[in-house]
Order: sequence, then structure tokens, then C-alpha cells
Amino acid sequence: MSTAYRMWEILERSNTGPFMEEDAFLPKRFTPTLRKLIRKYEIRYDPGTPCPSDDAMADRIWQAGWELFREVGYYNTDTHRIIQVSDEEIREALYTARDRYWVGAGRDARLFGHRIVEDPTPPFCIMSPDITVDEKYHQSMCMAYLKEPLLDGLCGPILEETFGHLIESSGPTEISGCIQHIYNQKMAARLLGRPEIFMVAVGTAEHDAGQIAVSNEKWGVQKTDARLVGGLTEFKTADTLLNRSLHYAQYGCYTGHLTGPIYGGWCMGSEGTAVTIVAYSLIGLVVHGAIFNQHFPFHLNYGSNTTRELLWAIAMAGQALSRNSKLIYTSNGFANAGPMTEMLFRETAVHAMVSAVCGWNLWEMASTRNKYRNRATPLEARLGCEAGHAVAHSGLTRAEVNEIALRLLTTYEDQAADAPMGSEYAECYDVAKAVPTQAHLDMYRRVKDEIAELGVAFPY
Repeated sequence: MSTAYRMWEILERSNTGPFMEEDAFLPKRFTPTLRKLIRKYEIRYDPGTPCPSDDAMADRIWQAGWELFREVGYYNTDTHRIIQVSDEEIREALYTARDRYWVGAGRDARLFGHRIVEDPTPPFCIMSPDITVDEKYHQSMCMAYLKEPLLDGLCGPILEETFGHLIESSGPTEISGCIQHIYNQKMAARLLGRPEIFMVAVGTAEHDAGQIAVSNEKWGVQKTDARLVGGLTEFKTADTLLNRSLHYAQYGCYTGHLTGPIYGGWCMGSEGTAVTIVAYSLIGLVVHGAIFNQHFPFHLNYGSNTTRELLWAIAMAGQALSRNSKLIYTSNGFANAGPMTEMLFRETAVHAMVSAVCGWNLWEMASTRNKYRNRATPLEARLGCEAGHAVAHSGLTRAEVNEIALRLLTTYEDQAADAPMGSEYAECYDVAKAVPTQAHLDMYRRVKDEIAELGVAFPY
């Protein structure tokens, strides 16, 4: 079960907890506490090991994340109140949490579960372009992702227009866009013979009204699907976000908690980012009743998480969560380069391998830092998920993945700031057939062969 049974106690605390001005919360409460805990638990980043094998440090990061949540709490920007929880409540939530769920339905049902470090079980693979697309490409892109054999779940591209109208948050165009989004996604699944595949929907919704509008068992987001509730950076929420988690719980679908701690911001460096990821996972469970957490930590300057500073944080947070809990969590890749570039394929593979060997499930792949419309394709997600499966099936260790990561990092790390933007979806996919062009396939196969030569035994 999720911790949604405590939702009314949590909602009450968002109105009655300790009062604090918002401008003071991060500089006077969050960051000083985080800095103190990093010193207390002797957490140190090593740039030479983007994929460490340090069980003791992982356990210390877990404890630091626990204490960060307990000591800082979770701030509601609407009420200026802090939601506080106790050690006993965190222990209760962790004990009652389940380590696996069947998601989707019928022959499309998949088991979505907790993974251990160096797990021989392949990661659960959610594929998502994580970008906005032109209205005319939306259904084609959904179909292209649903053609991927390793896809266990889909989070579709985001609409900015509906029937030619710009979508505005909380207005009628948002409701229309959200309905159009889920219709396209569900129709694509039916056309491709995967009518009950697990979906995380709908990214077009910016406001709670948009999410509520698509809760429908016949044509919309079903109870076997998931929805996301995000957090505000860092450790902040708002009534519109709490409305979502309340609605998801009462409707009966699965809740996922979406967070993006920022390296170089209030989280400071790699150490603080890793600790914050762990704390966010506990927030997702205790505050939002989430069955899984989706994390996309990113670099303040680059907007990505495929360089070593972020790979280290992802690796250590994953190990901390895996060793000390039965929680379920996905690692959301953010690359610097754009589609149909060798750099993007290499970035995706490194992110997926480091994540998979450290206990994460996968969420691939946001290219060009998810900032440019139409710049994502399923082919980079395919390579990432194949790499994650390869790590599990071949039994690669953290040390072995670390060596592979170091070699691949040398091919792209110095281009992080000015990575190539690549091509748009329609330039490297046949839109009508939702299949990649031959040139795009050739590049994918070339980079896959290069990675195989480094010791990655792909399953096919």
C-alpha cells in the first residue's frame, strides 16, 4: 500500500506547521542543514569514480537524506508553513511500502519493482522524449516510442498547442490539450497492439485541473496508469501540487513523485545532490503517497546529468536507496546533445549503465537538455535501455561499469557546454510510418558496436 492513508494528516500540517517566510527557507534552513549533514557523515565526491563501489558511503548518504527530510521538512509556498514528520512516521511508511507493483493491464501488464545494486534483473524501462512537439507530430512520436520492444511504460511528448490554439495553464485550452494528449497516446497504443500498456500521463498538464480532466477509465488515464506530482526546487510544494496527489489517491491510479535537484544551486555539489535525491524519495513516499520516485538531477549550467559530477550523485543515491529501502525509483536521463549525434548515443548509454548497475530503473531520454521542441527520438532511448539490460544480464559490476564510463566520458565530456543540437524528429524519422531513417539507424548501430567493444554484451 502507499502512504495515502495519511494524506489528511499531511494536508493539515501544510496549514498548521511552523510558519516561515519563503525567502528564508532555503538560505537559512535547507542549505545550512544539508552542509552540516555532509560534514557529519563525511560524504566526499571523487571525480575519478563516476560509478563508485562504496557501500559504507552509500549507507551514510541514506542516513543523511533521512535526517535532511526530518530536520528541514517540506515547505508549502501558498501557506508559508512547513510540513514536518517524525522518525516514527518515516519508519512506518518504509515498512508499509511495497517493493513491486503490477502496472498496465492484461497481456501488457508489467512488474515494476525495487532493484538491488548490481541486480541481475533488468531495469523497468519507461521511455519518454521529455520535450514539447508540434501538434502534427504528437501521435506519430507516441507510436514511434510504442514500437520499441524494451518499452515497459510510456510518458508521451508534451503539447503546446491544441487545434491551433496556444495552451495556457489553468484555462480551457489546457483541458483540451490534456484530453488531446491522452487520446493520441491511447490511440497510438491501440493501433500498435499494446492497448493496455502502462502510461505516465499527461505531461501537457501544468495545472491540477488538466490532470483531473483526464481521469477516465474509458478513454483517459486509467487506474493502471501513473501520474506525476512534482516538487518545487528545493523542498517546496504548493496547493496545486498537493491537489494532484490528493486526486490521484482518491481516483485510484498510481502516483509518481517527480524531482530535479540542481547541482550548483541550493544543493551545492555532488554530495549535496546525492543526499537530496534520497530525501526527496522519502518525501515522495510520506507526503505524496507515491509508489515510485522519478529523479532528474541536473547541472545548473549545463542542464544535463551525463557528466561525472551528476553520474556520481546518481550512482551514490541509487546505491543508498537500494541498500537501505525497498523503494522504487527511476533515473531520468538529461543529455547535452541532440538527436542523430554520436554524442547523444554515448551520453545515453553511460547514464543508463551507471544507473542500472546502481539499482535504478530507467527513464530515457531527454535530449538537448529537454529545452528544444521536436528534438528527441526513440532511438536514443532504445540504446539506453539495451545498455541497461546488458549490464544486468551480463552481471557487470560497478567497478567494470566505472571503467567503461570513464572511457566514454573522454569522448564527450569536454563538449558539454556546446554540444551539437542534432536533428529534429521529422528529419531522422519517417513521420508517416513512425520509423527511423536508414542514416539514423546506421549511426545507432555504429555507436552500439563501439560500446560492445568496451565489454558491454548486448542481449541482441
